[in-house]
Amino acid sequence: MFRKVTDTFFASPQIAVEDIAEATALGVRLVINNRPEGESDDQTPGAMIEQAARAAGMDYVAIPVSHAGFAETQVSAMAKALASSEGPVLAYCRSGTRSTLLWSLAEASLGKNPQKLASQAAGAGYDISPVRAMVDMLAAGAPDD
Repeated sequence: MFRKVTDTFFASPQIAVEDIAEATALGVRLVINNRPEGESDDQTPGAMIEQAARAAGMDYVAIPVSHAGFAETQVSAMAKALASSEGPVLAYCRSGTRSTLLWSLAEASLGKNPQKLASQAAGAGYDISPVRAMVDMLAAGAPDD
């Protein structure tokens, strides 16, 4: 169910409370919810996922992304969350696509190579072409290490 994008980042469609056990087995230290509450009647409420994640010793953060697109605040919140995690991260939304797109934007904002990001996403079955121009722009404007 979880798609491995990198050694430290997994994307997933909507998770349920019982999926936290799989995340624990993978060493996940942070769960990121990229799904707005109430987007679908069948989604597990974020508060339930947060409670299960925290009970399993994981951190949890909600960075909801609607189908309207991505804002700079979401990209910076994702970059901050990824940087703060002391282990693998699991991000989820309805299909995993928005989580992967937001991950690619956040990583690009930190200067990561856009082609490598696209390749990593594709390896997990995700296509970042909808945000590729923004990924390229963010990577070009990122401070040099």
